[in-house]
Amino acid sequence: MATSPPAPDAPPARHIPDRIHRRRWAILTLLMLSLLIVVLDNSILNVAMKTIATPAPVGLGATQSELEWAINSYTLVFAGLLFTAGLLGDRLGRKKTLLFGLAVFGAGSVLAGVSGSPTELITFRALMGVGGAFVMPSNLAILMNVFEREEQPKAIGIWAGGVGVAIAVGPIAGGLLLDHFWWGSVFMINAPIVVISLIAMLILVPDSKDPRPGRLDPIGVLLSIVGLVLLVYGIIKGGQLADFTEPEVVGPIAGGLLVLALFVVHQKRSDHPSIDIGYFRNRAFSAAITAIALVFFALTGVTFFIVFYVQSVRGYSPLQAGMLILPLAAAQLIFAPRARLAVDHYGARAVCTFSMFVVANTMVGLLLLDATTPLWLMEALFFIQGSAMAHIMPPATVAVMQALPREKAGSGSALNNVFRQVGGTLGVAVLGSLLSTSYRDHIQGTLDTLPGVPAAVRHAAGESIEATLSLAARMGPAGRPLTTAADDAFIHAMHITALGSAVVALLGTVVAAAFLPGKMVSAPQPAEPQEERKAGVQR
Repeated sequence: MATSPPAPDAPPARHIPDRIHRRRWAILTLLMLSLLIVVLDNSILNVAMKTIATPAPVGLGATQSELEWAINSYTLVFAGLLFTAGLLGDRLGRKKTLLFGLAVFGAGSVLAGVSGSPTELITFRALMGVGGAFVMPSNLAILMNVFEREEQPKAIGIWAGGVGVAIAVGPIAGGLLLDHFWWGSVFMINAPIVVISLIAMLILVPDSKDPRPGRLDPIGVLLSIVGLVLLVYGIIKGGQLADFTEPEVVGPIAGGLLVLALFVVHQKRSDHPSIDIGYFRNRAFSAAITAIALVFFALTGVTFFIVFYVQSVRGYSPLQAGMLILPLAAAQLIFAPRARLAVDHYGARAVCTFSMFVVANTMVGLLLLDATTPLWLMEALFFIQGSAMAHIMPPATVAVMQALPREKAGSGSALNNVFRQVGGTLGVAVLGSLLSTSYRDHIQGTLDTLPGVPAAVRHAAGESIEATLSLAARMGPAGRPLTTAADDAFIHAMHITALGSAVVALLGTVVAAAFLPGKMVSAPQPAEPQEERKAGVQR
């Protein structure tokens, strides 16, 4: 017997059980809390680098290479396991993988905080990367499974605003902790937050998984891990050497791309693939995930050099530097939850294209910054840039997540995070290399004219503005002209890097304009069968 269609004014059928629907905003708050500590961690660590490099008992006496790997060990493991963690969440339950990830991240944080050597710190940072990789995909996947489709854009907007806040709050939190406690406090602060999150999630957060996951694809899982680790390692190494033509850089990158290509071929031929490659034939899905990678490429490059501009050129403390980045976070917090209103009115294509173009223009606006520019100009540029990013990340993330079936939310979230992580890593590596090369080219002439300074010392001093200023400080009053030259060289290099970021953002503008969907009227979603609803979302 045929059923009559719903009345035009009838509310859409609800797919989420009432007991979960009623506590959805409390669940979102918990998800943002767990997201906060994972995103916050790297930005906090950046502030503590100088302290960790100080000899014991103040720090660990870590070398520059050891400091780099304290960051990179986390990034490498995190990026390598993201996709696998998303698959396991879909199969085993997203709540289970989220709780596991939080517990591992918390344990790694405590161990990192009490590290007795740089080697221990690097090892425990890698352990934190394991935990973070299981937190991120499950986090967004749970969000998609506790909100109805029509509320998902608003929820993702709030979620994305939390990411922006975490990026900016990290340096402030790190500066406050280092002002009052020892270097390990930047890790130990995670422990109480993890404990609170675990208890609250056990009580409030429902579990969800793919009701029909199919057979496990161990070959695909292994290929994805090896490919991502090789690719990210090569990118990191290229950033360290400031040269992407070295064999030790080209080899891992080429190997990673080859393994990922084999992964794609295997997924196409497998009767139980880890991810349906056909999703990438969806123009909105591919364009949105590319836009996410490009905007993070541009953003991380800027946040990388702006820290040195504010601290090394302008002379502000780490805490003050963190405060100066707050407009970027404030704008995202204000506008990200409201981005859906602009998308509803103008469509995702128009909103993302215009916003990408604004981001590119704010990058060009950074060319106005020099050693004496009023800081209100930088603050205004950051606020405008944050406002534009707030209108890119939520609609792009919504496009990625809604292009996939609800039961594949973990895989979709993992892909979203993989592209964001690879884009951010590329931004630091490529734009960091551009900054380093441009700086050396501009300062080398001044260094070569210094009387009585050995060639090896001059070469080392050209590696960064911090290295040059260190040499200038050792020279006493005679080093003042070198300090001025270092500031000029860095500002020149910063301007070139900002132009590089602008080009990347313009590329994102083209992608958004060409491939993202325009304004659409969404059709009512069919109700899910009762048995699938129970299998997909559980108490």
